[in-house]
Amino acid sequence: MVPQLEELIRDSSNIVFFGGAGVSTESGIPDFRSVDGLYHQKFDYPPEVMLSHSFFMSHTEEFFRFYREKLIVHGAKPNAAHLRLAALEREGKLKAVVTQNIDGLHQAAGSRCVYELHGSTLRNFCMKCGKSYDIDFIDQSQGIPRCTECGGIVKPDVVLYEEGLDPATLDGAVRAIQAADLLIVGGTSLAVYPAAGLLQYFRGRNLVVINKQPTPADRMASLVLNMPIGRALSADSE
Repeated sequence: MVPQLEELIRDSSNIVFFGGAGVSTESGIPDFRSVDGLYHQKFDYPPEVMLSHSFFMSHTEEFFRFYREKLIVHGAKPNAAHLRLAALEREGKLKAVVTQNIDGLHQAAGSRCVYELHGSTLRNFCMKCGKSYDIDFIDQSQGIPRCTECGGIVKPDVVLYEEGLDPATLDGAVRAIQAADLLIVGGTSLAVYPAAGLLQYFRGRNLVVINKQPTPADRMASLVLNMPIGRALSADSE
């Protein structure tokens, strides 16, 4: 428990949480930019190339081999941060979670209003007929996953490099941030745009930044906590 943070939460009635990969690392999901992250591992192509729309279109089978190996995570469970945010929503204090993560752990913890800026590995769709598929369909398929109805390519509902964010999701996230009186930013370096640019829409009283490393938003924050987000958000006394 962090007394200063708990006081801000207690005095706020419209909280929004904006989170990144650091929220899920405590669930065993590696991030992209840390020393052990995806961007520091050796592949035939840089990960940002392999996760681009053009690579998906031109090297589809190789894309799916990389995707299955690195982006589909087995056995991950919500951690203390996910669970606390879901509890704050049930209490009526937290109005929305805006996340850059694609793992669905916020919903697994019980959060209902979640804006997934970069989509979700849990949703997949046929590019030809639109039929929906779950994550197991992709995971258990071989080569390029094909629709059982029409034979079209089944694409993960994730936003690849060179693709735009979903307008409805983006609009909902902007509206939530604009209405917030407390914005908690956690587990993100604020290096990925346009997602990081959403902070410019915040007009509320207090901004809290929880991240192990400094971020560009620190100078604007009412409170900066350089610590694991699960520990910061835990309601238990230490």
